[in-house]
Amino acid sequence: MNYRHAFHAGNFADCMKHALLVLLLRALLKKPAPLFVLDTHAGLGHYDLESGASARTREATDGIMRLLNDTPAPLEDYVGLVRGLGLYPGSPELIRAMLRSDDRLACCELHPEDSITLRRRFRNDPQVAVHQRDAWEALKGLLPPVRKRGLILIDPPYEDPSEYTRLAEGMKLAHARFPTSVIAAWYPAKRTASVRALLDSVSLRDVVVAELLLREPTDPTRLNGCGMLVVNPPYRFEEQARPVMDSLLERLGNREAGEAATITRLTDE
Repeated sequence: MNYRHAFHAGNFADCMKHALLVLLLRALLKKPAPLFVLDTHAGLGHYDLESGASARTREATDGIMRLLNDTPAPLEDYVGLVRGLGLYPGSPELIRAMLRSDDRLACCELHPEDSITLRRRFRNDPQVAVHQRDAWEALKGLLPPVRKRGLILIDPPYEDPSEYTRLAEGMKLAHARFPTSVIAAWYPAKRTASVRALLDSVSLRDVVVAELLLREPTDPTRLNGCGMLVVNPPYRFEEQARPVMDSLLERLGNREAGEAATITRLTDE
């Protein structure tokens, strides 16, 4: 409840998360059947990087600002959406910009002020539902949807160390209730032990892990990198994600020891 994403909007971790989100949605949109998308930790929807919390931290300077100034081809789709939407778009804005007329989006945001802002943003949009509710409870309450295809984005703030455990449990619950969906679960890489424990706790099949490390994950006080677990990845996702990840590392890395961009299959189909 204390976490405010505005302090971190547009940083390297946002860029990685959102670039892969766009890639996943593009793949799902190739088929005509309608989609249901659930964003479990939606935030404000968009962020002004030149004022308020974002301006104080300036984390976007080494993130989206670098990509806007020099966009490699594998990131053109994502960066083009950012340019077209104006203020830096959070995941709800990016998802909404890509939906077709028969697709639907459900956003969950527990913070009372942020949920009000998000509801105002989409108040006249019949394709978007905004819920002020706990994300983990929403996985049970909002799934399965009427639509048989979809994407679930899980992006907790990780204020509480137990959220690594809750993430693994939430992924399992989401898969049980909506087994045909793609599940994309973001996590921070601060300590190797925490990441390894998370990956070891995943009990699902057909899981791919994408990781972007800007330094060795040995200092728990720093965001040393981040990763995304993808359950039921679309066809050719691993192949298509590699140039995206390589481009992120090339533009956002600082050539420190331990830098890496990897795509790894965690479990087989």
